[in-house]
Amino acid sequence: MSGGGDGDSTYGRKPFRRSRSHFADRITADGRDGWPVDVGRYRLVVSRACPWASRAVISRRLLGLEDALSMAVTDPLQDSRSWHFGPYPDGRDPVLGIRFLSEAYDRRESGYPGGVSVPAVVDVPTGQLVTNDFQQITLDLATEWTALHRQGAPDLYPERLRDEIDEVMAGVYRDVNNGVYRAGFATGQAEYEAACSDVFRRLEELTPRLRRQRHLVGDTITEADIRLFTTLVRFDAVYHGHFKCNRWKLTENQVLWAYARDLFQTPGFGDTVDFDHIKRHYYEVHTGINPSRIVPMGPDLSGWLTPHHREELGGRPFGDGTPPGPVSRGEEVPASGRP
Repeated sequence: MSGGGDGDSTYGRKPFRRSRSHFADRITADGRDGWPVDVGRYRLVVSRACPWASRAVISRRLLGLEDALSMAVTDPLQDSRSWHFGPYPDGRDPVLGIRFLSEAYDRRESGYPGGVSVPAVVDVPTGQLVTNDFQQITLDLATEWTALHRQGAPDLYPERLRDEIDEVMAGVYRDVNNGVYRAGFATGQAEYEAACSDVFRRLEELTPRLRRQRHLVGDTITEADIRLFTTLVRFDAVYHGHFKCNRWKLTENQVLWAYARDLFQTPGFGDTVDFDHIKRHYYEVHTGINPSRIVPMGPDLSGWLTPHHREELGGRPFGDGTPPGPVSRGEEVPASGRP
């Protein structure tokens, strides 16, 4: 498929590529694209399996936008009809009234030939897709939805650090976020080795940076941390084996493993992660890589809750703000998906 996030990539005999988001309208404070920020008007559709959608889930929770922007979680196993709302009664989203996310795409553009990807933001009154621009959605949540942020919400994209954040995120996206996919869906040895080398080169370049500072940019959590975390949290569970990114495991890199655990144990990160959804999606949907659809029993997840000692580096995860409160009722990750 083509589009923005997971379920959207093209693979097969040709080299892997991730196509650009087709629906790139923005929801802004001034409504310049025709979509003004408005309480309750939009619904965020995500899969907890998808790293690109997980960015939006984490950002929404950190910023306290749960009451302003409702969220629908799809089944981890999409089929040819697209992501579907199996977790809900009668397999139908209770707000949008649809069974498949493709219905919202069709209402926006009938006969759209591209893929149906998450994250997606849907206009509730009309039921049509607004955007599937996974790169921009979280930036807009941080900068355009500020009037609706909770008291004490962190600044995830501080203006004074944006150039550095953008530079770090660009390298992480190219070599890590998307690099694991290029390795996993490679169709030739040279293509695979180049992508896999990029993944570990970038991770090894980030290691000394994170050895001396708690977060990627500045002394607080930013968008850059969110984007790296969503790949790291999936690394040993799926990317190491399923995508053959196996030069070493995350747990074997003392610095990155501690960094990932620090974020996982921070409210807004680990409490959004569903390892059951992650493993089932990758191993059961990617039949070209795993035709048996067997889901491995491991890895042991208990390590995610062990002490990380990253607080010794200083830093202020939420700056002058505060952590988010408990997970909203009905949005808790089931016990089957937690360490």
